[in-house]
Amino acid sequence: MLEQLAQDLWLAEGPVVDFYGFPYSTRMVIARLAGNRLWVWSPIALTPELRAEVEELGTVAWLVSPNKLHHLYLGEWQEAWPDAELWGPPSVIRKRDDLSFTATLGEEPPAAWAGALDQVWFHYSMLLEEVVFLHHASRTAILADLSENFSDDFLREHWVPWKRRIARLWKIVEPWGYAPLEIRATPLRRRGARASVERMLVWEPERVIMAHGEWIEGDGRAYLEGAFGWLW
Repeated sequence: MLEQLAQDLWLAEGPVVDFYGFPYSTRMVIARLAGNRLWVWSPIALTPELRAEVEELGTVAWLVSPNKLHHLYLGEWQEAWPDAELWGPPSVIRKRDDLSFTATLGEEPPAAWAGALDQVWFHYSMLLEEVVFLHHASRTAILADLSENFSDDFLREHWVPWKRRIARLWKIVEPWGYAPLEIRATPLRRRGARASVERMLVWEPERVIMAHGEWIEGDGRAYLEGAFGWLW
């Protein structure tokens, strides 16, 4: 189930889930840090097969929720690896008060993964805050819902025609990769949001992985410039 993208970096595709009547693909990322400790971003449904593959890589040390929408499987992963630290931004911690979070994610990476991973805290929308990450060694930017990049094939398989029209109108499809319209159309502190995107662009990412849609293998900076073009 795990696909290796670079040294010490993997992704896995999860099941399609329902989001207010819209089918969404799911995806997680695993980075292996020093001591074979695993940083797991946006965990997907945990199957016995996936667990076996993960355990071959190392020990799950950190479970990371990037925003309040990516929480469905945190509990089962925390049960499987009770010593793993659970991290998330304030909104997901408030939402999942049934889980034991270690600490809150913000603008700066914690000492646990500083140097291996960088992060930007996008908290300028009234609907969604998200922590975006960069895996330094592979120059991979990792986003959850700030960019959705569905392919036409996926939409034709899973979305009925009127929903496909909405996706194209909202530009949450290739090659646009925009954030959903509800984020773009609601009150947004644009100056701060643009500053966060500028920080992402400074990373000069080569690869961009998002939770939903087709991820980008090359020229990641150009992709981000286009995906966040709506901010300017």
